[in-house]
Amino acid sequence: MNIITTFFKKHISEIAYQLFVAIFAFLFFAYSQEVYEIQSFQGYQLPHELAFFLNYFIASITINYLLIPKFLNTNKHLLFISLFTLTIGFVILIDEYFLEKLYFPDTRGTYFPGILFSLLETLPLILLMVSFKIFWDFRKKQNEVKKLELHVKESELQFLKLQINPHFLFNNLNNLYSYSLENSPKTSTIIIELSSVLRYILYDCKADFVPLHKELDHLKNFTELNKLQIEERGVISYEENIGSSKFEIAPLILVVFIENAFKHSMLNQSGDISITINVNVSIDGVLSFICKNNYIPFHTKTNLQSGIGLVNVKKRLELMYHDKYQLELKENENTYEVHLSMQLKPSKNA
Repeated sequence: MNIITTFFKKHISEIAYQLFVAIFAFLFFAYSQEVYEIQSFQGYQLPHELAFFLNYFIASITINYLLIPKFLNTNKHLLFISLFTLTIGFVILIDEYFLEKLYFPDTRGTYFPGILFSLLETLPLILLMVSFKIFWDFRKKQNEVKKLELHVKESELQFLKLQINPHFLFNNLNNLYSYSLENSPKTSTIIIELSSVLRYILYDCKADFVPLHKELDHLKNFTELNKLQIEERGVISYEENIGSSKFEIAPLILVVFIENAFKHSMLNQSGDISITINVNVSIDGVLSFICKNNYIPFHTKTNLQSGIGLVNVKKRLELMYHDKYQLELKENENTYEVHLSMQLKPSKNA
């Protein structure tokens, strides 16, 4: 009893769908038969038609739930065609030599053209019910594919985040270690700034999108954290022009470009470091991000447009924004520029 109950709960929507299809097909069949019987056989009765329809309905159920899954879906096409033909033939035999003789013994079921007539009457109705089942299976497969794509997308996003976070942490812990060896008074300030940055990463970045103001606060904290290491060796500029902050943004995307700017500018330069960061958000939620930094080309061993951070951020932009962003990376003789524009999502609380 529990097995039957579980089966019905699992397939209740499909059962309801098949009942709807059966009623629709029966009404269609009843109408066509009624017109024919009025012209040829006065005194037509509904039970006669129900008997014929049950014959066709059982055949369609056999094709839908036995032949298609067992043979057609397993690429046994020749066997499927053979069994399908036998099923239709068996239906016609029951129709012509049993039901027709039972209800209309003096007029049908006695000559070959009657079989052809039954075929033309039977096949379209069975194919109609089979086509509804194929449509149901197609829609079900589509929904399964969409769910799978969503699951893969969410898994990939989480994986990319996990790659970005340790990369960021690794770089900053190295910097903190260097200051601690020197007993720098700035060590405590760096710890506070780093803790605020890590708090944001650990607790506020679990969702796919975060409030814009939180992400911008994170960018400012991160910039100040790295600015402490520059001291008098260069000029760091961070500017914002926010028309409206009632938007959401995918976290930890912009910070990757700022991180790379600091890393490559400080790599081999002892002075004249220049990093400029501009963030503009229009009233309609178009974010424009520009990050420029200088570097020494001769001593730079790796391509500035490669690396874990940039590869991952490009993937995340494609996953999260698809055709709603534009990214341009410019690498000149001794400067590197990032130009990113993206359409932000309106905040849920806006």
